[in-house]
Amino acid sequence: MENNTPATGGSFVRSLTLLDGALLVIGSMIGSGIFIVSADISRQLGSAGWLIAVWLLSGFITLAAALSYGELSGMYPKAGGQYVYLREAFGKLYGFLYGWSFFAVIQTGTIAAVGVGFAKFTGYLIPSLGDGNILLGSPGSFNISAAQLFGIVIIFLLTYINTRGIKSGKWIQFFFTFAKIAAMGALIIFGFLFFKDHSIWQGNWTQAWMAHSIAKSSDGVITHNSLFGLAIMGPLCAAMVGALFSSDAWNNVTFIAGEIKNPERNIGLSLLIGTVVVTVIYISMNLMYLNVMTIPEIANAPSDRVALAAALKIFGSAGTTFIALMIMVSTFGCNNGLILSGSRVYYTMANDGLFLPAAKKLNKNGVPGAALWMQFGWASILCLSGKYGDLLDFIIFTVLLFYILTIAGIFKLRRTQPDVPRPYKAFGYPFIPLLYIILAATICVVLLVYKPMYTWPGLIIVLTGIPIYFIVQKKSNANE
Repeated sequence: MENNTPATGGSFVRSLTLLDGALLVIGSMIGSGIFIVSADISRQLGSAGWLIAVWLLSGFITLAAALSYGELSGMYPKAGGQYVYLREAFGKLYGFLYGWSFFAVIQTGTIAAVGVGFAKFTGYLIPSLGDGNILLGSPGSFNISAAQLFGIVIIFLLTYINTRGIKSGKWIQFFFTFAKIAAMGALIIFGFLFFKDHSIWQGNWTQAWMAHSIAKSSDGVITHNSLFGLAIMGPLCAAMVGALFSSDAWNNVTFIAGEIKNPERNIGLSLLIGTVVVTVIYISMNLMYLNVMTIPEIANAPSDRVALAAALKIFGSAGTTFIALMIMVSTFGCNNGLILSGSRVYYTMANDGLFLPAAKKLNKNGVPGAALWMQFGWASILCLSGKYGDLLDFIIFTVLLFYILTIAGIFKLRRTQPDVPRPYKAFGYPFIPLLYIILAATICVVLLVYKPMYTWPGLIIVLTGIPIYFIVQKKSNANE
């Protein structure tokens, strides 16, 4: 890797390869979701067929979006990614609203959640660092746990490493992404080859498409409610929330386009390779769950820790340590990718006069150091608030809206900017991009009707950005 880093305020150095880009996609996507959200999906839909269908559908939706983004990344191979695409297609207001939501909760909230998730599983091995160790306040009210503080320490460490230059962040991503793939591969292989009770697999697939919700009362009684016809739409879309969130962050590679060699080619390929690899891993993990656990066992896994329950059945008591270490590796690598890439969005916004001016400067190591520390500051506040999980539930609807808008931008830009070079064109255009818009819009409409708690709070967060945009614009114009 080149060592010719620019001086403060200079330009990014294109030093990342196709492999680096693909590993960033994979590492950013795989956090802790795959280890827990299958429990909620099983409670919502109650069958093996629908469990796999949800993961297949979320994988297809993610891949369709990623293939469409390839065209945009080839047109605008610069730092900022989705912010730039929205700005070019619809104007600075739309770009700002995305950037505002991105900083307010999408990226920073995810960083906070993943950081505390790392700390919680560290707590399995070192209980004093877990969420059971309340340092301030009391259970049931506002409190600060050791896990929250340790999560902040981890975010600080990764932020500091990334201020040392792109090379430091790259090697963290390289090592931890390969480590998590190897660990998950081992769990999948052991779950199929060394678990001998085949009756579980056969039982799960006996009535694979008989959808029903599973609920557990306070006295431990489990009830099943069958779902027929349109009644399945609400639970299906609610189940999709967890799967889509577990498959999110694939677009992070577009944020570092200014540091990727031959970005016109390599970003699109990184998106394709990364999303396909993650989808295959996710489907394989869920098939492994179905091989070692019944659907009710998956649905009622303690604290939704499905992977832990599976590992206990495969490895016995040693499974707890294995899963704790695997999730620590997974979340550490995931957060590195999120921290590395997120700062590039604020850097680009600042250069457009839409973020704090200090964020538009690169430090002596050629990275946006001030933007990295701003991101750390807000993510730390979210860690202390303890509300990052609620915020992420609220924002998934809004994330889908921004994806829909961005992909709709492909259609508009083909009309308004037909002469801009397109080294890579959206796969299956116009059908695949249009299919993504239809599927994602359907999920949004159903959530709006059946699960309003997932929708309105996220919209409110976005809409608060409108007056902020005009205030920032007015101040920016006054300073020109």
